[in-house]
Amino acid sequence: MGPHRYTLKTYGLELLLLALAALWCVPFYYLSIVSVKPDLEVFTAPMSFPSEVRWDNFGRAWQGTTGVSLGTALANSIIVTVGSVALLIFFGSLTAYVISRNRQRLAGWLYTFFVVGIILPYQLAVVPLFSSMRSLGLVGNQIGLIVLYTGLFLPMSVFLYSGFVRALPIDYEEAAEVDGASRSRIFFRIVFPLLRPITATVAVMTGLLIWNDFFMQLIFLSGSQSPTLPVAIYGFVGEFTARWNMVFAAVLVSLVPILGFYLVAQRQLIQGFTGGVKS
Repeated sequence: MGPHRYTLKTYGLELLLLALAALWCVPFYYLSIVSVKPDLEVFTAPMSFPSEVRWDNFGRAWQGTTGVSLGTALANSIIVTVGSVALLIFFGSLTAYVISRNRQRLAGWLYTFFVVGIILPYQLAVVPLFSSMRSLGLVGNQIGLIVLYTGLFLPMSVFLYSGFVRALPIDYEEAAEVDGASRSRIFFRIVFPLLRPITATVAVMTGLLIWNDFFMQLIFLSGSQSPTLPVAIYGFVGEFTARWNMVFAAVLVSLVPILGFYLVAQRQLIQGFTGGVKS
């Protein structure tokens, strides 16, 4: 094949993609400039560059509201997200492996059961969930949220892992079984290392959903001293006024950990979506 020719059509396509990229940057521009605006200027000139850059907005936002700092809320979010994702990876991969390698009809029904769990909206079960978890003492603390999110997102984890496990060659497992390895040893020493791309995909997808979730965290942490970032940020929105510069500064702070995690895991994330195991 000859060298690629840079045609007028290619030039126009690149301009279109640059325009779309610029359009996607508008929300980040608005988020950044509002976070450093003075209080009054947020309402008088919301889209213009601030006349005075107020870096102290981040310090004021870090102090938080209702006696809980943004640092405490950040630590709570990290604990809940990391704990939930770790359990989702462990139970999701193990369950998917058992379902995918089992040829009995029950395994097919179990897989369907998990798929249905993805389709059904979990908001419909908030009242019985809250009642059950309150009776178990799991309302208002990080352990309760970790248990809650593990149950809510386990169907998604099993679904993603199952598709990847089915694409794995079974030759390595059969050879290890002939050598006398147990099923658990085969999974943790042979299969699970091969699941690294889809593990990154599960971690990023469920981690983003848990980190940004507001509805369940507001309900199950309401009135507690262990708020997560979305609940803490909501504290800047009052009944009669909203401190949007504080809200946007807090949102920028909350973006840093999850964005850093995504940048680290993005290569494995793409491999989990597009590839299997290369022979």
